[in-house]
Amino acid sequence: MGHGLGFRHVMLIQRGHLFGWCPVGMACGIALFFGLRFEPSVALILSVGGAGAGAAFLSRRIGEVMSPAFVFLTMIALGFVLAGWRAHSVAGPVLDWRYYGPVEGRIVGMDRSASDAVRLTLDHVKLDRVAPSDTPRRVRISLHDKSDLGVTPEPGLRVMTTAHLGPPGGPVEPGGFDFQRHAWFAELGAVGYTRVPLLAISMAEFDLRQTVFRIRMTVSTHVRAILPGDVGGFAAAVTTGDRSGISQNALQDLRASNTAHLLAISGLHMGLLSGFVFGLLRLLFALIPRIALYWPARKMAAVGALIAASVYLALSGGNVATERAFVMVAVALCAVLVNRRALSLRAVAMAALIVLTLRPEALMGPGFQMSFAATTALVAVFGWIRDLDWSLGPKWLQPVLGVVISSAVAGLATAPIGAAHFNTMAHYGLIANLASVPLMGTLVIPAAVLALVLAPVGLDGIGLWLMGLGLRWILWVADTVSGLEGAQGYVAGPGPAVLPLMALGMLFVILWQGRVRFAGGAAVALAFLLWQTGSRPQVLVADTGGIVGLMTDEGRALSKAKGAGFVARNWLENDGEGIEQEDAAARWKEGSGPRIVHLSGKRAAAGFSGCAKGDIVVSNTELLDAANLPCLVLSPPILRRTGAIAFVETGGGLRIRTARDVAGDRMWSGWAKAPPPELTRLFENNWAVAENK
Repeated sequence: MGHGLGFRHVMLIQRGHLFGWCPVGMACGIALFFGLRFEPSVALILSVGGAGAGAAFLSRRIGEVMSPAFVFLTMIALGFVLAGWRAHSVAGPVLDWRYYGPVEGRIVGMDRSASDAVRLTLDHVKLDRVAPSDTPRRVRISLHDKSDLGVTPEPGLRVMTTAHLGPPGGPVEPGGFDFQRHAWFAELGAVGYTRVPLLAISMAEFDLRQTVFRIRMTVSTHVRAILPGDVGGFAAAVTTGDRSGISQNALQDLRASNTAHLLAISGLHMGLLSGFVFGLLRLLFALIPRIALYWPARKMAAVGALIAASVYLALSGGNVATERAFVMVAVALCAVLVNRRALSLRAVAMAALIVLTLRPEALMGPGFQMSFAATTALVAVFGWIRDLDWSLGPKWLQPVLGVVISSAVAGLATAPIGAAHFNTMAHYGLIANLASVPLMGTLVIPAAVLALVLAPVGLDGIGLWLMGLGLRWILWVADTVSGLEGAQGYVAGPGPAVLPLMALGMLFVILWQGRVRFAGGAAVALAFLLWQTGSRPQVLVADTGGIVGLMTDEGRALSKAKGAGFVARNWLENDGEGIEQEDAAARWKEGSGPRIVHLSGKRAAAGFSGCAKGDIVVSNTELLDAANLPCLVLSPPILRRTGAIAFVETGGGLRIRTARDVAGDRMWSGWAKAPPPELTRLFENNWAVAENK
């Protein structure tokens, strides 16, 4: 009975603090859906939904002690169903072959690739000799001929070119970023490139979305005309979301100094803009006695700030990150309208519920994770400071300490997530952010609002000039900090359990009431231990057979110095190495005993002299007759069915893991229909023979 009373007491303490667990439960359900290695049927999704409804029914009748557990189960089921519904709602044709020929479509997106090539997203696509029912809804094409793009790309313009297209690629290694899944939810059915100039066919009729897109790009062009170079590109990025005007060097400096988040229209920008408008309107209303005395000035200011945030959302293009930021700001402003605390964990939880309902797939991306990690940590820390009645010093010092604490807390909360996704750590990021973030709130964002206000009378150049002053300083800080010795470090990618364990541990510390909350710190410590003790694959094989990576005492050795650069860069970053592909290729040497042979090109395959038991031969052509060779041959016919391959060292020797094994067969997977061969058994038999020689 004592234990029962103790549990009842613990649960009663949580009353009033359990709402924050609702998005956690929903996130668990979404993660469960995406973690499956098979595609759940509609019947299974509906069954999970029915179980969730049953749990919701029981939660009303089981008593207040156990009721939260059933509500949590309901939220898990709801997350699973929402993810399944979203995956089916965006379903569309995906190319499953290599296409070369005419491509026609309407420009609905423009950005730049990692190689700094202009990249266009087209809808209303037409492909030669491809039935409309098999034509992807959207395709993305990189324009590789920078010297002659043909017609200048414009929003809504219907263009035609001759392009190479193919299905979205799978993970570069087992357990890596799944671009197939990302493309599925972006409704991209094919990606590719062209070296042929664009031809304009006609200006398509604009719908509302395309009209807003055209306004965005017009504003971006105007801003970059007044503020040339990286400053103009930076200004366009924070006002319209268009990053195409900023150079790769500036981007690298911002990333190395941990200030690249200032480019994204995120919670910081949306919060600064709405906060500035809210404060400005309150000041104006206070100067008008009739409004100040008889009207709800605070609520009117909140409405004005919400309108400004809505305009900013439309102007920025309304991508996932900006939508998430808008939802969080809208929840805070609506809390003001109903006389609730604007910044609370309840408001953050409500924003998370809305975002996960609209876009369940956002949970799997770094944007959602970093944004809500920073916001949750900031609200929790400043809430603790308020509840404990800690003083931040004299009033003149409080804003300075507030900025320092905010930058430190947000940096600590997002650093592990950024390192897990991008494999980098900015060692001087706190310094760079302390020197940059305050200027965003005191100069850059207010100057942007001033430019918008003065634009109708043609004086927006004044606001943009002031904006440029702040952005020049931020770029100078990024350049200076990134140039410091050891400014950027590299870390190996964690295992799949690390981030979920870390997140749940920190959420338990923040959301749970009572001393037991600190047990969540043990989960965080375990997550870091798993990260630290994790190992990288001994051998990696690209899904095209175009490159092989072998782990040596010096680090990853690559089989070629050029080509397959995207795969090579990702492998090295996941290893925690910041070296160039050419340097990693210099480590490649064929040793004695069982060999790893990479045959790149038809000439190399034609001149292949043979192999022995225990050898691994990788080829990017289909010329090798694997059936008549005693070694393990990995060539395109096999790799199309397995995806990228890793040889992982275990207690019993090397084991094979394929991207298909880890990702499973989902509706967005582009694996060949035929099941993959039993590579593990073949490899183990061959390797055992070689080891016994």
